[in-house]
Amino acid sequence: MAFLENFGLTNATDITTGMLMLIMIAYALGDIISYKTKAVFSMIFVTGFIFLIGFWIGFPKNIFQATGAFAYAAVSLPFILVHMGTLMKLKDIKQEWKTVIIAFTGLVGLSLGLFFIAGPIIGREMSLTAAGPISGGIVATIIVSEAAKKVGLEHLAVFATLLLVLQNFVGLPIASLCLKSETKRLLEKFRKGEAEGTAAASAAKSDPETPSLRIFPALPRPLQTPFVLLAKTAIVSWIALFAAQHYNAMVIEAGMSYLQIHKFVIALIMGILFYETGFLEHKVLDKANAMGYAMFFCLIFVFVSLPQATPELVRSLVFPVVLSFGIALVGIVGSTFFTSKLLGYTWAMATAIGVTCLFGFPATFIITDEVTTAGCSNAQEKEFCMSHLLPKMLVGGFTTVTIGSVILAGYLGQFIEALAK
Repeated sequence: MAFLENFGLTNATDITTGMLMLIMIAYALGDIISYKTKAVFSMIFVTGFIFLIGFWIGFPKNIFQATGAFAYAAVSLPFILVHMGTLMKLKDIKQEWKTVIIAFTGLVGLSLGLFFIAGPIIGREMSLTAAGPISGGIVATIIVSEAAKKVGLEHLAVFATLLLVLQNFVGLPIASLCLKSETKRLLEKFRKGEAEGTAAASAAKSDPETPSLRIFPALPRPLQTPFVLLAKTAIVSWIALFAAQHYNAMVIEAGMSYLQIHKFVIALIMGILFYETGFLEHKVLDKANAMGYAMFFCLIFVFVSLPQATPELVRSLVFPVVLSFGIALVGIVGSTFFTSKLLGYTWAMATAIGVTCLFGFPATFIITDEVTTAGCSNAQEKEFCMSHLLPKMLVGGFTTVTIGSVILAGYLGQFIEALAK
C-alpha cells in the first residue's frame, strides 16, 4: 500500500509527521478499546495487534526509527524507572509484608518452572526470555528483549512482545475468579458481624507526600514547575547511570561479573532513595505533566520488534507462548499454595496476588473494583471488601511489576547473554 509509505505527502519532514500521527492513532485506538472493554482488551494488546497487522499490510518497517521515537525512548527509560521509585513508600510496603513475600515467591515459582520445565522443551534462552514479560511489565520486557537482540536472537524479542501483549488475557480471568471467591468469603464474615476493623490499618498508612527521612529541604510549591521537576528527575537518572557504570566496571575488573546490577535496577533504587529522603516528589513525572509523554516513548520499546514478526514467525511461536504461560501459571499457583498456608492467607487471595505480575496497575485497581461492585449489595459492603482486597492487590502489583520483575529481568538479561556465547 503505497499510501501508507508516505501518507499522501511528499516532503520528507512532512512524511515523518505523518508516521508519528500513525503511531499516535494506534495508541489512541488502544486506549479507547481498553476503556470500552473495561481493560479486558488492554491498551498494549490492542496497539500491539494494530501494529502487527499494520506491518503485514504496509506500515513503514522503519516507522519507529524514522520518527526519532526509538532514539528518544532509549534516553527516557531511566526517567521512567526513577519515577517508579516515587510511587509507593517503603513503610507502606512493609505493612503488607506478607503480600510482598507472596508476590516475590510467585515470581520465583514461575521463573523456576520456566527454566527447569519449559527450558528443556523450548530452549534455555527462550524460557529465560519468557520469564521477563510474564514476571512483570514493559520494563522487564525491554530488558530481556535488548539482551536477546544484543546476542543476535531477534526472534526472542518478538516472542517477548507477544507474551507481553497477551498476558492480560491470562492473568485477569484468574484474578477475577480468585477475587470473587475472596469477596464472597469476606461478605459472609461481614454479614455475620465478624468483620475485622480496618480503620486502624487505614490510619497507619503514611502520607506519600511526606518523606520518611527528609534530608533535602522541601521545594516550595511555586517552584514545583515541570522544568524544575524534570531537572531533578534528570539529575537522579544521571546519578543512577553514573553509579551503574562505575559499579559494574568495578565488579567486572574484580572478576565478579555475577555481581553486576542492571542500570535500570539502579535507577529504580535511586528513585526510591531520593524520594524517601525528600529530593524527589511523590509521582514526580505526573506532577511535571510529563508521564504521558514519557510513556508514549517508553512503549516504543515494546513494539519496535514487531516489524520482524512475519506471519510465519508468529505461527512458529504459538506453541512456546502457550507452553510458557501454562508452565508459569503452574509455578505461580504452586508457590502461592504453600505461602498461603504459611502466612495465613486464603489460597484464592494468594493466587490473585501472585498473578498481578500479568497485568499490574491500573488493572489491579480496575479488577478489584469491578469484582466488589458486582458482588456487594451496598456501599458499606463494598467499602469493607475494598479495604481488605485493594491494598493487597496494589502492593502485590507494585512488588511484582515495579520492583521484582525489574530486578529479575536484570539478571535474566545477563543469563541470556551468557548462554548465547
